[in-house]
Amino acid sequence: RTVGEQLSQQFSIGLSRMARTVRERMNVRDNEVFTPVYLINAKTISSVVNSFFGTNPLSQFMDQTNPLAEITHKRRLSALGPGGISRDRAGFEVRDVHYTHYGRL
Repeated sequence: RTVGEQLSQQFSIGLSRMARTVRERMNVRDNEVFTPVYLINAKTISSVVNSFFGTNPLSQFMDQTNPLAEITHKRRLSALGPGGISRDRAGFEVRDVHYTHYGRL
C-alpha cells in the first residue's frame, strides 16, 4: 500500500474517534445550544496523524548533513515495510541492480 493510502486510513480512524466524542458530548448535555468549538476537538485527528509520522517504519528523519546527503536521502526507495515485501521473500531478483544501471557502476 502507498503512504497516501495508509495516511488516509489513519485519518479516517481520527475522524471516527472525533465523531464518537462529538456524539458523547451531545448525549451528556441535552437541550443546550451546541457550538462547534465545544463539540469538535482537532487534537484527536492531529494525535493520530502525528503518531503515524512518528511511529511508522516508512517515516524517517531527513539526513541534512550536507546537500548531497539530503538529495541521496530523498531518492532512496524501499520495498520493505507495511504493505511491501518481507526480507525472507526478497529474492535475488528484487535485490539485484537493474541491468540498465550497470553503465553507472
